[in-house]
This record gives sequence, C-alpha cells and structure tokens, in this order.
Amino acid sequence: MTTSTGTEVTLEASGGARLYAQADELRAAGPAVRVQLPEGVTAWSVTRGDVIRKLLSSNDVSKDARKSWPGYVPGAIPWLFSWVDVKSMFTSDGADHQRLKQLISRAFTPRRIEAMRPVLERIVTDLLDTLEERERNAPGTVFDLRADYAYQVPTRLICDLFGVPEDQRANMLGVIDRVLTMSGVGQEEAAAINNDMGAAMYRLVETKRHDPGDDMTSLLLGAHEEDGDRLSETELISTLILMIGAGSETAVAMISHAVRELVAHPDQLAAAQREPARWLDVIDETLRLHPPIMHMPLRYATADIDLGEGVVIRTGDAIIVGFGAHGRDPGQHENPLDFDMDREDKSHLAFGYGMHYCMGAPLAKLEGEIAIPALFARFPHLSVEVPAAELVPQPTFIGNDMSYVPIRLNTPAPVAS
Repeated sequence: MTTSTGTEVTLEASGGARLYAQADELRAAGPAVRVQLPEGVTAWSVTRGDVIRKLLSSNDVSKDARKSWPGYVPGAIPWLFSWVDVKSMFTSDGADHQRLKQLISRAFTPRRIEAMRPVLERIVTDLLDTLEERERNAPGTVFDLRADYAYQVPTRLICDLFGVPEDQRANMLGVIDRVLTMSGVGQEEAAAINNDMGAAMYRLVETKRHDPGDDMTSLLLGAHEEDGDRLSETELISTLILMIGAGSETAVAMISHAVRELVAHPDQLAAAQREPARWLDVIDETLRLHPPIMHMPLRYATADIDLGEGVVIRTGDAIIVGFGAHGRDPGQHENPLDFDMDREDKSHLAFGYGMHYCMGAPLAKLEGEIAIPALFARFPHLSVEVPAAELVPQPTFIGNDMSYVPIRLNTPAPVAS
C-alpha cells in the first residue's frame, strides 16, 4: 500500500466549484498527476478523457486491492472501506467479477427495468402529492429539492427493490450518506461509519433470513445459503453495500442538477416539454456537465504504464480515476461548461467505462426520465431560490452533490368562486 508524507498535490474535499476547478488544474498538469488522499494515501489522478479510456481498457489496471496493491491491509484506512475493503464485483477482476456480476444482473435486465416504470411513477406521484398538500397548507413554503424530492425517488425505489423494511430505511440511508462524505473525517469517525454500515446490512440480512420475500436481498441470501462458494458472507454484505449505496445516491445528484439547469434555461425546458423524447438529452447533458461522481477510488497498476510526457505509472501504484472530469474536458467537448441539450456530443463517463460500467445506468436514467418531467408538469412555475454559486456543496472529492437546494413551487392561488 502506497502512503506518503511528501509534497504531492492534495485532492481537495470542499466539493462544488472547487471540485471542477481542481479537475481542470490536474488535467492541465499532465496525463496523470500524483495526489495526496486522506490518511497519507497517494495515487495517480487521471482526469483527461482519452487517458481515462486508455487505462480503463487496459489489462494492466486492476480493481482488486487484495491482489494488486502492495502492502494492502484491509481495514487499515477506514475511509476507503466502501471503495476498497469490500469484496464485490466493484472490487474484483476476471472470474470473480463475472461470478458476482451474474448474481446481480438478473435484476437489471431491460425487461425488469421497464417493469419498474409503474413503481417509479407511483413513487413520484406520491411525492408530488405530498409537496402539493404542504404548499396548499402553507403557501410560499421554501422546500429542499434534494431532501424533499430528488433524494426520495431513487432511495425509495432501491429500498423496495432490495426489500429494506420501513423501520430500517432511515438508519441505512443515513449511513450511506455519511460514507460519501467521509473522505475528510478522522480515522476514528470513519471506523465508526464503517461499523454502522456493516451493522445496517447485517440487520437487513438477518431480517430476510427469518422473513424472506420477493426482493434482491432474499435472492442473494438464497444464493449464499445454497452455495457459499458462489457467494460468501463477506461478498453478500459487500454486494448489498455496493448496490444499495450506488443505487440510492447517483440519481439524487442527477435530478437536482437537471432541475436547477432547466430552471436556468427555460428555453431548453420548453423544448423537452414539447418533445418528451428529449428528456433523455436533458439527462445525458446533465450527467456530462454535473457528474454524480467526480473521483472514484481506486484502481492499481499491474505493470508499468507509460502515458507519455515523462509520466510512468509503476506496477503497484494506486490510481484514482476522474470519471467526472471527462465531460468537462475541452479536449473532448466544445464549450464544455455550457449546458446545451442540443449539443451533438453529450458523451460522459458518469457510469464508468469498460468492464466495470455500471449495470444500474438504465435504471438511473429511467428515474430521471420520470421524476424530472413530472416535477415540472405539476409545478410549472418552480423556482430555485439562490444562484448556483451560493448553493452549498457536499464536502467531498468523490461525489458531486449539493447539501441543500431551496426551491419554491409558486403554485397559483386558487380562484375565489
């Protein structure tokens, strides 16, 4: 495991505009730049779109710290637990990756994802009804777009998909939120978060062990109990952490950023409302400009990799990929800082690239495709109450979300009879 107390660039955890600015600085500095991460970990930061694709297509880059990161000791660096220490398809290569992926893939076939459409529509309708009732009872209320809507849509769906009981949801989701922003916390607090995460998942497994249902947790538990070689207990818990965490967080930022951009660009909102098929353009442009994940820990070189410009990533070195930097790379996109759903190339790496491309990507897009137009259809005069520069970002270099997005619904007053 590579650690250092040297003079590498520190990857900052303030989020927001600084998250974007530092990615630009790193891109300009070279094809890969040594950065300092919390707890003395060093890694090569890669933020150029072409280099990211090259590395993620290379057989000389691994996701498995157990096999590819010299000196790796599980649990030694608590903030890396959910990104490195877990044993799931997210942190595996080759046959292990395929075995673990196959267990989950049955939940994300095109047919099953499309079957979730009516479930999502019911969730969205219920949330909109709640907002409307609250507005009716207290006209002019300032709502939090994130907490009151964007966060609720994917978290309700993923909890339904994995059969998380109502009385366990708040605790589990709260711990997941803490994981995304714990890159700047102390070692003791990070260890406590990891313990809470494990406890939440074990509690869910024990619940399903005694009361199984038609859900993914019960399916995975059945695979574990039928054949532990197919899915070990550690892999079961790790897979739940991966799927519930990834499934509940990515779409949150996407919905919040899309709504904010459409309020700021009413002409593009109107175009999408005229042609419903264009909501997918809105979603892809949002993911390009405001990726839910900026820097994803970690990968590891299994051979020396010469990137040119005097940069060689050595065998065993850690790599942190700037997935979110690709969409803002001027080498990849013209006028990359403009929100333009009409641009021809809206390509992005928000869901990864190569073997580890996120299988939940179609579901996240479906969530946006339903949640965003429904919000504007119900509240066509919705406004965001502060400029983008004044929104408070979540403090992390990993995710790219806002802590609070104040909105008003601006529903017309009822006409007196």
